[in-house]
Amino acid sequence: VQLQPFGGGLVQAGGSLRLSCAASERTFTGNAMGWFRQAPGKEREFVAAISWSGGSTYYQDSVKGRFTISRDDAKNTVYLQMSSLKPEDTAVYYCAAGKVVTNFPLVYEHWGQGTLVTVSS
Repeated sequence: VQLQPFGGGLVQAGGSLRLSCAASERTFTGNAMGWFRQAPGKEREFVAAISWSGGSTYYQDSVKGRFTISRDDAKNTVYLQMSSLKPEDTAVYYCAAGKVVTNFPLVYEHWGQGTLVTVSS
């Protein structure tokens, strides 16, 4: 498995949750990392991305100020810290790796299995 996400679960609205995605060194090193999500009946959408160096981060407008993406190169892991969660954040969250940091999912070459985040009202 090249990308393995952890940390999904059930949380009340207003709460916090941290997702982790552990990657193989080959998949992680030198690649941008992204988080996407897909809610029931909806298309997969961009959440956040971080450049290979960690120097640049990008967010979907609806999560700005609430979510933080980061990476730990020593652990080959990317994180998504989610705070002030809302019921509309409920979705299956996916991590992805690719050569270019972008909000377009098709550009990412490697994908992990999803992890379900459920936010109750």
